[in-house]
Amino acid sequence: MSFLRENVHERTPLLTPRRSSITSTNIKEILVRRIPILKWLPNYNWGKCLQDILAGFTVGLTVIPQGIAYATVALLPPQYGLYSSFMGCFVYLVFGSTKEVTVGPTAIMALLSQHHVKTLGEDIAVLISFLSGCIITAMGILQLGFLVDFISMPVICGFSNAAAIIIAASQLGTLLGISGKSDSFIDSISKIINHYNSITLWDTLLGVTTIILLVCLKNLPGKKRGTTFQKIMWLICLARNAVVVIMGIVLVFALSLYDLKPFKITGNITKGLPPFSPPPFSIDTSNKTYHFPELIQELGSTIASIPLIAILESVAIAKAFAKGKTLDATQEMFAVGLCNVIGSFVRSMPTTGSFTRTAVNNASGVKTPMGGIITGLLVLLACGLLTSIFQLIPKATLAAVIIVAMYYMFEVDIFSTLWRTKRIDLIPLIVTLICCLGLSLEYGMIVGIVINLIHLLYLAARPGLLIEERVVDDMTVLFVLPKQSLSFPAAEYLREQVLEWCHKCTESIPVIIDGRNVLRIDATVAKNLTLLHVDLETRQQKLIFWNWSEEMKSILTNYDSSLSLSFKNCGSILQIFTNTVL
Repeated sequence: MSFLRENVHERTPLLTPRRSSITSTNIKEILVRRIPILKWLPNYNWGKCLQDILAGFTVGLTVIPQGIAYATVALLPPQYGLYSSFMGCFVYLVFGSTKEVTVGPTAIMALLSQHHVKTLGEDIAVLISFLSGCIITAMGILQLGFLVDFISMPVICGFSNAAAIIIAASQLGTLLGISGKSDSFIDSISKIINHYNSITLWDTLLGVTTIILLVCLKNLPGKKRGTTFQKIMWLICLARNAVVVIMGIVLVFALSLYDLKPFKITGNITKGLPPFSPPPFSIDTSNKTYHFPELIQELGSTIASIPLIAILESVAIAKAFAKGKTLDATQEMFAVGLCNVIGSFVRSMPTTGSFTRTAVNNASGVKTPMGGIITGLLVLLACGLLTSIFQLIPKATLAAVIIVAMYYMFEVDIFSTLWRTKRIDLIPLIVTLICCLGLSLEYGMIVGIVINLIHLLYLAARPGLLIEERVVDDMTVLFVLPKQSLSFPAAEYLREQVLEWCHKCTESIPVIIDGRNVLRIDATVAKNLTLLHVDLETRQQKLIFWNWSEEMKSILTNYDSSLSLSFKNCGSILQIFTNTVL
């Protein structure tokens, strides 16, 4: 006994540290998974740093004009586009899982915020950012990203195409020099028609010229790795938005020296950094105070639609640039959620991953998310020192930047692709597109999702069935093969189809139900198969269950033990089915 006691005392200290090691390892894995910077920062070097600086600078030249442009889409002052463009870079640096993704204002986020900004003012955009961030973060923690899977590709394309049309249409008036703001796609078109006398020649000329120039710059024959000239062309192509904006500023400044002001310009942009303060939970506007419950009521479905679209955009972009690597959607949601929550403390509008800027980041050869620091610092520099310059940006130039971006966002090929593959998918695409244009983006998305769900329910209620008579060994049988699992909407349908075929038969023949494809059934299916068994016995027909898994057999026999007699080998008949038909 003393020997055993002695060995126990010797071994105990050896076991304890091992348990502690396992615990510390698990904690480290969790930290690295949820704070990805801990994984790549220890291996960071000067080579990666130089590449990230180039990429961050290039993205910064894109995000500054885009941010100002998207602020105007949301009916916000131009400086809000800058406020929304830097905090996401810093937060995603720590929590982001994909090095190429850049988080900031996007056209769709701006459009979804537009209606509420027009009604309640600037503060509501900040509150939407905070609430969206909280919801996205909570969904990430609860791992509810699977909800995005209920939005099919045709619905997403219909939504994004409609958003591109609405945003482009809203900028047509500005491009033509017509003052005023539009509430919807129809309102944008009617404004141009009703105020065609207000079209100004110089704004229109500048806007159209800018569009042509942007398209030409996008198609420059540049290469990242080539001659010096090709590298310059490549850089100009990537920074084309900044190039046309700078050209517009130079043109306005040069004309102002001769006291000429032919173009409408952006105007005053508040100088300096935004205040760091909590988001507003009550808003005073139009001599009325809206408290938090009233604001929630005013936002309505936007509280759900903006987080959902933000997740959809960011996860889709991250997947597109993952390049074969596995993507942690939960971490991506967590990162975007925090970008919005923390961004709301610096007066940010709702943000998410931007495809345009992510593509620029990728083309620039970014190595790590560290490029976001350069982008963020460049935006902060613009906020502090360059606002007096940005107020000279012609409105027609910004409108042209947005219109061209929306042109490349519009997916024309999706219509021909769906026509070639599965034409029924054109229905949710077209309905979503029309409803988004005619009603609103939120309602259009809801209608598209409902159509998808109806289609799914129809397929569940009307599963594929192979039912036909076979003559084997001088014996006629009715062979039934469900092509998928069976759930309660399909239970009565299966029974009706079998009985309908039985009524057509001139004689009472055995019915064989092959369950090889049936991996899931429920109590309703079991009940209807029992009723079918009783119906066939009344008709003096034999029901045989063949090729069913033990789990499915157990469910059926537990519901009605008499069904166990129907699970048996059919001898040579089934053997012939196996060798010939199946």
